Amino acid sequence: MERLVNVDMGRYTSFRAGGTADEMLIPETEEELMTALREIHEGDRKYMILGNGTNTLVRDGGYHGTVIKPGTGFSDVCIQGSKIVCGSAALLSKVAKDAMNAGLSGMEPISGIPGSIGGGVYMNAGAYGGEMKDVVESVRAVAADGSGIREFTSEEMDFGYRHSALMADSASKAADGGIKASAAAVSQPAYIVTSVTLSLTPGNKTDIAAAMDEYTRRRNEKQPVQYPSAGSFFKRPQGYFAGKLIEDSGLRGLTVGGAQVSELHCGFIINKGGATATDILELMRLVQNTVNDKFGVMLEPEVRIIGD
Repeated sequence: MERLVNVDMGRYTSFRAGGTADEMLIPETEEELMTALREIHEGDRKYMILGNGTNTLVRDGGYHGTVIKPGTGFSDVCIQGSKIVCGSAALLSKVAKDAMNAGLSGMEPISGIPGSIGGGVYMNAGAYGGEMKDVVESVRAVAADGSGIREFTSEEMDFGYRHSALMADSASKAADGGIKASAAAVSQPAYIVTSVTLSLTPGNKTDIAAAMDEYTRRRNEKQPVQYPSAGSFFKRPQGYFAGKLIEDSGLRGLTVGGAQVSELHCGFIINKGGATATDILELMRLVQNTVNDKFGVMLEPEVRIIGD
């Protein structure tokens, strides 16, 4: 298991901004992951799990704890008939492409999400009307204290909008599948995903490829994919669309330092160049306060905000 110290988290997160983490552990097997978790638990140390870093921002003061980032040993993808078993570090885009090549349908709407399978399952990632819950059959996960492994059925995952049972505030309640929490919360997960079994539908490879190409075209046309960001920054408030509220508040293109409300899609905060985490967070608060003053809606970040 690789161990790094004083890690620049801007290198590991899609915003390309943020402070350093005291330590990063990169386990390659379930056994190494469990060892790391037991070590952290016994030492009563702070830690976080990091996938592809596409939904996380580390404050400029840094993260004074341990980042656990599953290594390439968790990236395997195995096709078994109409099912795909994939490690938590496998990229959603890679799994979707493998599914397409195997003539398996279901991953098309979420094929362009720039995250890992583990992160996607943790927050029930979705796009264009599709969500992880639509294709997940079961999830294999390690208890947060490294004490054991559990298999969750799709029903036990308690999937909801940007929510899963893994977001529990306590392991005991998560075991009952009864807790709901914010995707932006910094509380520790009750379980850490190690692999996921997807159940897909046999289809025509040409049709699947065409659908994926269309979703990619729509994404590239309507989203600022050329700039570092964490995707849609805010959750969709009930009865509204975050981007529309921000646009109608006159905030399109608003800039703080190197951070900007995207001129292409107001639901995105982007790093136009040289943005600090502080720039991004100041812009976030300005957007929240302005939208709340104008419409009485307090936008909630979808992005995990970590550190000091």
